[in-house]
Amino acid sequence: MSAAITNKKRKRGAEDAEKTSFALSTQPANQVGPMLASFPSLEPPKSTAFKCYVQKGADKNAPFEAQPTIVAGEAETVEFFTADGPLTSTGCSYMIGVHDKRTNTTTLRPVPLHILTREVKALKNLRPIEVSTEERMAQRNKLGEAFGTKKAQAAIRARERNRVDIDAMKNVAGHLQDTIMQNTETLPTADEAKATADSSRLIPSYNADAQSPKEVYALHDIIPEAEFNALPISAFKSAKSDKDRISLLPYNRSDWLRLQIKLIYSAPKANRRDLYIFLHCRKIVYYIAAMMAFSKNSRNIGDKETLQQRLPGVPPIVLDGLISRFAETERSTKKPKMTPQTETMLLTYMFALCLQIEDFAADVETLARDLSMAPTKVSGLFKSLGCTIKKLSPNELKERGLPDIAGETKRAVLKVPLEFPKNRIKRAKR
Repeated sequence: MSAAITNKKRKRGAEDAEKTSFALSTQPANQVGPMLASFPSLEPPKSTAFKCYVQKGADKNAPFEAQPTIVAGEAETVEFFTADGPLTSTGCSYMIGVHDKRTNTTTLRPVPLHILTREVKALKNLRPIEVSTEERMAQRNKLGEAFGTKKAQAAIRARERNRVDIDAMKNVAGHLQDTIMQNTETLPTADEAKATADSSRLIPSYNADAQSPKEVYALHDIIPEAEFNALPISAFKSAKSDKDRISLLPYNRSDWLRLQIKLIYSAPKANRRDLYIFLHCRKIVYYIAAMMAFSKNSRNIGDKETLQQRLPGVPPIVLDGLISRFAETERSTKKPKMTPQTETMLLTYMFALCLQIEDFAADVETLARDLSMAPTKVSGLFKSLGCTIKKLSPNELKERGLPDIAGETKRAVLKVPLEFPKNRIKRAKR
């Protein structure tokens, strides 16, 4: 048994003689050496000679496998060349090994891999025949008629029926141009169209050449002077608190009106000019309240007695002016009625007065809440007056005497030169 075990023991000397060792090439890394080539479609004859080219300006000190090289060779009928330079891949490299039987050593060297494409010499100078758009459409129609669905075939026939024969139109082109010129002579120019659009806006009369916001909308273009003088504000003198003053307004369910009354009576009156502004502001706020009440009672416009009862403190001359400007007479009943156009006019006139009260930076959100309207709609009406909707900067808040918290809400700011929103051109539906 011991003899058998002894025979199975490995022999160290014989196995050590069969071991192969590996070593890296000692040649300079940038020296030109062997490379791997792949021919995906067509292999060249064994006698084909290839040459290696390096790109101009390349770093000659870089390793040979990393240099931008191109391999090219030429057979009798076909040319072979590298498609996109040596193939590079992350985490993978290629090496060639040369085995020396004498020393039983394999020497390894990194090499680049080239994917070669080919080009037939006889077809090298040929160019593809250009196909016109008409020929392409004709071939496409043939395919559609042969293999298309019924819907696609019907569309092809419809296009053929609607096709315009250009040759047949040559004789009438001059006549069509003359007709178009005659019909377009009466069309307005761009400036005339803009002037017409500006004149038809549902806003108060404005001064397009105004140099400051206060010159844009004149007060008596919004409130006629006779109505302005008739506004009753004498009762405000005997009112002892802001709550009493609010109760004297035609409409008192407005946070915006409460704030303005509070600001008007808390501001100092140092001189006659401040007193003049004080009197004007009270009348303007009273008229805005009358406009809000008029809007809330729009269903009673046809019955003047009921409307007067709903607005007891408003003078008849003011009520008649509101009806004449912001209502239209129906043909069937001969009674005044508020229409969408007159309602828009009422709101834009009201907002123009709000701008004058708030130093041409009106609080959009508070007005929208008081009028039960969407803030976007209120913003759109202010934009139609030439305002921009934004939050005031700290400097703008300081100029108007507003607290810092007022900068959190968006305001409608009137600026000059006056710019109105441009009408959007809708694309025709196909």
